Amino acid sequence: MPIKIVELHHHGIRIGTTPTELETARRFYTDVLGLQADPERPTIPGVPGLWIFVGNDRHTASIHLISAEGMSPIALSEREDPTLPHVALAVEDIHETRRELERQGIRFWQMQGVVDENSDQVFVEDPFGNIIELHQIGTCRCNKAAL
Repeated sequence: MPIKIVELHHHGIRIGTTPTELETARRFYTDVLGLQADPERPTIPGVPGLWIFVGNDRHTASIHLISAEGMSPIALSEREDPTLPHVALAVEDIHETRRELERQGIRFWQMQGVVDENSDQVFVEDPFGNIIELHQIGTCRCNKAAL
């Protein structure tokens, strides 16, 4: 039975690590592209960055600008690093998602409590090495509907 994806939440991309580079990214996404930064992005220890809302609709996705270089301090390993470029999708049931990945023999790794105490993220790689984050619908500030 396939996993039940219900929303596209965010696209995570890496940006530079200096305060100047972070400000350059903020200015580009807000001043040039006209997008709005989430003023309440949670503090992720060792991983500065910005979350940028896309569009005005409450259910639009966001872009997560992640300030990291090399392996981040929250990584489990070089390949298991939530700061690597990825796309995040919300699922109907994160527990069922894990069971289905196990049933199909799909390698995954998970992070819990990194963004906040309620965060429960499962990461998989597609057959081409692209990282997909799966998380429970309604538990991420990834879109305005969760606010």
